[in-house]
Amino acid sequence: MLLFPQSPRGDALARKYGYDPWLVSRFLQYVPDVEQFLDKMESKPTRYIRVNTLKMDTKSLADRLAKKGFELRQTALPEVLAVEKEPMSAGATTEYMLGHYYLQDLSSCMAVEALDVQKGQKVLDMAAAPGGKTTFIAQRMQNTGAIIALEPNEKRARSMAFNLARLGVFNTCVCKMDGLEAAKLGKFDRVLLDAPCSCEGVIAKDPSRKTSHAPEDVDYCSARQANLLETAIKATKLGGVVVYSTCSFAPEENEAVVETVTGKLGARVEPFGHGSAGLDSFGDKKFRMGKNTRRFYPHLHDTTGFFVARLRA
Repeated sequence: MLLFPQSPRGDALARKYGYDPWLVSRFLQYVPDVEQFLDKMESKPTRYIRVNTLKMDTKSLADRLAKKGFELRQTALPEVLAVEKEPMSAGATTEYMLGHYYLQDLSSCMAVEALDVQKGQKVLDMAAAPGGKTTFIAQRMQNTGAIIALEPNEKRARSMAFNLARLGVFNTCVCKMDGLEAAKLGKFDRVLLDAPCSCEGVIAKDPSRKTSHAPEDVDYCSARQANLLETAIKATKLGGVVVYSTCSFAPEENEAVVETVTGKLGARVEPFGHGSAGLDSFGDKKFRMGKNTRRFYPHLHDTTGFFVARLRA
């Protein structure tokens, strides 16, 4: 991964916000309005709820929660509401327990928006636990077609199966399988790869990432991500869609992975109408299709940090 010389400004920001200096030095290269960005990540992230339209329509749920004292705001996606006032935990209401909604950040929902699933399709979710994106795919498909959701950890797979049941999803099969084995399952109309990553984007939720994060994490993740994305494209029907996403800001895990794999396999990156344009360069690296990828920054989009690329196989 690329490291940059420390600067007086970078060192001052690192001290002020409690980061390792190498990380802030990198943010200064590609994050717009860095101090505003770091300041935003000091505050509690906005809570979002994703209405489960398999069980409840958005207006009815909003009315029910309003009677409990919740204040909600519509977002760019019709199923996703921002919680502006929360008189009780949104994860402890009767409606939540009954599966009428799921707690899910808006940026995470954008990966499913980019996937553009249709009724009756065959869909693969390559790194599915805990199941937020899987269940959103299912509701967008109106419980038709078939979803294969992969999770290699048995405990996480069981937890995901519980979430599927709570939300009334019955078009999904959970498989205890590593995503790198996905090619064994045949070809799919849509493939979602929300890749395991270094998690820079969730620092607001986990401040320990300010100092527990190491350059080696990015290198390890990016190598595995490239292998997973190759597998995802190979598991997609010709003309089908792959969505690659991470909750990292690191270009090595995002634009660089997309650039490497699409250059090797010939998939193209399609524009996506939310978020900010991805990077077209980083250090001495150039990304031909970087501007068609999308970045979500906490201070610009009021979400956790996220990256989305929509690829056409």
